[in-house]
Amino acid sequence: MRTARPFGGPPPEVAAAVAPDPAADAVLAELVTALPADRVLIDPDTVAPYVRDEAEWAEHGRPVAVVRPHSTAEVAAVVAACARHRVAVVTRGAGTGLSGGANAIDGCVLLCTERMREIVEINPGERLAVVQPGVVNDDLRAAVAGHGLWYPPDPASAPWSTIGGNVATNAGGLCCVKYGVTRDYVLALEVVTATGEVVRVGRRTAKGVAGYDLAGLMVGSEGTLGVITEITVKLRPLRTTPPRTVVGFFDTLAECGAAVAAVTARGLQPAAFELIDRHCLRAVNEWKRAGLPEGAAALLLAQTDLPEPAASAEAEAIHAEFVAAGAKDAMMSTDPVEAEALFDARRLAYPAIEQRGDAVLTEDVCLPRGRLAEMLEQVEDIATRHRTLIANLAHAGDGNLHPLIIVPHGDEEAKARAQAAFDEIVAAAIALGGTVTGEHGVGLLKRSGMRRELGPGALAMQRAIKAALDPYDILNPGKVIG
Repeated sequence: MRTARPFGGPPPEVAAAVAPDPAADAVLAELVTALPADRVLIDPDTVAPYVRDEAEWAEHGRPVAVVRPHSTAEVAAVVAACARHRVAVVTRGAGTGLSGGANAIDGCVLLCTERMREIVEINPGERLAVVQPGVVNDDLRAAVAGHGLWYPPDPASAPWSTIGGNVATNAGGLCCVKYGVTRDYVLALEVVTATGEVVRVGRRTAKGVAGYDLAGLMVGSEGTLGVITEITVKLRPLRTTPPRTVVGFFDTLAECGAAVAAVTARGLQPAAFELIDRHCLRAVNEWKRAGLPEGAAALLLAQTDLPEPAASAEAEAIHAEFVAAGAKDAMMSTDPVEAEALFDARRLAYPAIEQRGDAVLTEDVCLPRGRLAEMLEQVEDIATRHRTLIANLAHAGDGNLHPLIIVPHGDEEAKARAQAAFDEIVAAAIALGGTVTGEHGVGLLKRSGMRRELGPGALAMQRAIKAALDPYDILNPGKVIG
């Protein structure tokens, strides 16, 4: 039941039929009887869009059904039925993931939370919101902004990705360099366990240390420890100070890395600090006719949201470090339209690369900021040696690099080189004291890298937690720790 087609193997529509599975047939019959008719999808054409996320070449199988519950009670019924029949449950949000974490396996029930879209509560006094997992990130941000509040985590997929998926992968984003990642904003969770029991973990208070941090444990667990059905997040006051933006253009990626290290060493803390290379800028220009500069190897984009006069002082200090690190040009701007256009380019870079029609394998390694220049040099060397086009994006301020490995569809030799480059980038990150994933999660693509990164003791602890919370291994089996 828990097999999947080989890495890079034939798509489901041409793969051999999966052998009959009595347990899967039994759980399907039970779900069709227990749930309203519109909750259970079994038609192959309707199911097909749900079977994988956006991770290029990550393996995926065929579920026995896609179930789209509307409530916690329906989720609990699905999981309890699967537990009785020992059928795997793979939970999926919007499918914007980039590591294969939400990919179906053969014979599983794919539980999609897209219909659980209610914003249950916005509490301005306590500065918190309670939402179902299918609420889109940008929709939550817009809703709380009406109360003078702000939800900081902002992955590039924020217009489409859901809060449940963000919690499952501990998503970051452009603002995380100063304001933190999803885990920093999760106060409490409602979770359906592997037996179908509904439990609440965490708190609504500003502080609380009663017992182990089970809410923190669930964040980033990629559906392997429970199914998240409600999330309580803390909020910040809405930012009202117009930001100051600093842009630096560099002839080499290594100079960009040196500039980031210098800004960090000086103790400066921009609200956003991003790297965009010429390949990404060119792709955005081709797609949106944006008129962005492509002459430099890459640009660094920093933004300060401090009140004046501190904002001007911080912007001038960042500008000085850009110049000292070798920027061919650097400038400061207070024009919000110009700044938004540059940040839009950062958000649009990945979809713009995809629009060109090639396969894009997205890396996600995170380095100590002092090793960023060295890592960027190694990425360039890896690209050259493997004769592979690698575009580069980065949340540079926290050392989180996203090399985009670009391969023409159907070119098997180029694909093999790209996979080798992917593996070398992972190995280089580990060797430099980094981690194999900063925000995309382990899923399928980073399992071997995670095992290399963590020692046997840490892996044993993780497997013990998994065994304790999911003794029958039905929750997203094969993902993360494998």
